[in-house]
Amino acid sequence: MGKLVNDQGEALFPEDLRLITHWGLRDELKSNYSDENGLEKQKMVYEVMKRIIDQSIPQQVINNNEYTWNPFSNTLYKDNQSITFRSEPDTRYEHLLNNFISNKKLDPYYPNYPTYLRRQFESNMEIPQEDVWKLFTEFISSAQVKEVAELISQRLGRPLEPFDIWYNGFKPRGTYTEEQLDKIVGQKYPDVQAFQKGLEQLLLKLGFTKEKVAHLTSNIKVEGSRGAGHAYGSLIKTDNALLRTRIGASGMDYKGYNIAVHEFGHNVEQVITLHDIDYYTLSGVPNTAFTEALAFIFQKRDMALLGLEEKDPLKEHMEALSNFWSCYEIMGVSLVDIKVWEWMYANPNANPAQLKNAVISIAKEIWNEYYAPVFGVNDEPILAVYSHMIASPLYLSNYPLGHLIDFQIEQYIKGKNFATEIQRIYLLGSIIPQEWMRQAVGMELSIQPTLQAAAEAVKTVR
Repeated sequence: MGKLVNDQGEALFPEDLRLITHWGLRDELKSNYSDENGLEKQKMVYEVMKRIIDQSIPQQVINNNEYTWNPFSNTLYKDNQSITFRSEPDTRYEHLLNNFISNKKLDPYYPNYPTYLRRQFESNMEIPQEDVWKLFTEFISSAQVKEVAELISQRLGRPLEPFDIWYNGFKPRGTYTEEQLDKIVGQKYPDVQAFQKGLEQLLLKLGFTKEKVAHLTSNIKVEGSRGAGHAYGSLIKTDNALLRTRIGASGMDYKGYNIAVHEFGHNVEQVITLHDIDYYTLSGVPNTAFTEALAFIFQKRDMALLGLEEKDPLKEHMEALSNFWSCYEIMGVSLVDIKVWEWMYANPNANPAQLKNAVISIAKEIWNEYYAPVFGVNDEPILAVYSHMIASPLYLSNYPLGHLIDFQIEQYIKGKNFATEIQRIYLLGSIIPQEWMRQAVGMELSIQPTLQAAAEAVKTVR
């Protein structure tokens, strides 16, 4: 990132900053809402994203700091002289296509679920694709979308940009800048061992007993990550759940910490639903969205766990707006993911270039229908940037479902003992999704609680 320059030849980012796609780029963009020159940086990051999506990014600038690059004009420089270059040769879409080819080869072995789409939704998630599509399109078509968008525009003091789908100004970060948070986190967690040791205090602050804390932490191992971060559960009680997050030479930064708290939520679920469940065959959760829900519940408490949370009478409404806007963003991304897989099944002999054109076309189609009326600009490809779509086939729908589940759980446990309720809820195990929801929070999975809370929050915050 330190080798990126604008049209005036100015570098906007630190010399040693390296970011992965899409997580690092997205999180850097989100962090710049509190930066004095944030808008200019955000526009540059978005240009990089678009070059990655359409594969016009010079191959030489990928994981290489020997060149200077202007992503706006797509000009590459070596020793201050512009040079010719070769673009990345549709590698991104070749990988996606290979995932499709591999999974399609399994189709004959699943006569009841003869496509990967059917297997992912009806078998793995146990929620039909049609139901998921209906939930998402009703949500992103709701009247609350424009109301929240207008509020964001007012808070920013400018018209919305396409990348404002990642607006994070509703998060209760108080008066702390990204640099201050990096310093606080780096001092607290200088290395992997420090964070491993710190897991105990995080759980105690959340209300878990000392006995339960010892049980949970003894079954979770922290490791440094080369990627954005990840949680990986064990299938046997003699192994550990793994928590991976990025920790640089100067210690963990706030982005790494925020991700680590998210992954820690996964790990807590993984240990509870493996070690404490009464029948091993019911271990786990109904589908991945339910573990994402607990990860989100943990992640939103990251400031409180640092002891930095400030008293804010609008906190509950701000959290409702943050959850709503996150749903709006990721639901569109999920719809693109679904439509791309439908296109691949309809065009099984496509090559990477044809797939690239299809993905961009589908991303623009979803954008134009559900986002352009709100943002006032057509044909934006931003919904196609997520790396999950390339590396984790049809995973993305778990995130918006997780946000919906997270919100319903939060409403239910309000005023109750956090640790007690989390343990009760997640000990339901891997029963069918809607029965899990009924027993957990007394109602089925629904978009209505999130929509109603957002409408009320807009009125109150205004």
